[in-house]
Amino acid sequence: MLVLTRRPGESIMIGDDIVVTVLDVRGDVVRVGIKAPRSVQVHREEVYLELQRANREAASPSESAVEALSELLKGGPMSGA
Repeated sequence: MLVLTRRPGESIMIGDDIVVTVLDVRGDVVRVGIKAPRSVQVHREEVYLELQRANREAASPSESAVEALSELLKGGPMSGA
């Protein structure tokens, strides 16, 4: 991890097109501004982790859904045939 010291109004460049600027420091709270291309997603870490969890959950069907699909593909009672 790179650790830098910045004062309000000072910035950090990430690559050629991402600028992180310290806007304000009050006690143990630091406000930062992030300027990045629209193609770069920027999230607070806790939001990012929740999105990842929700995506994993959505991509992992429940056991009952797998069983229902299996029955449907076999032409079982749920197929309506």
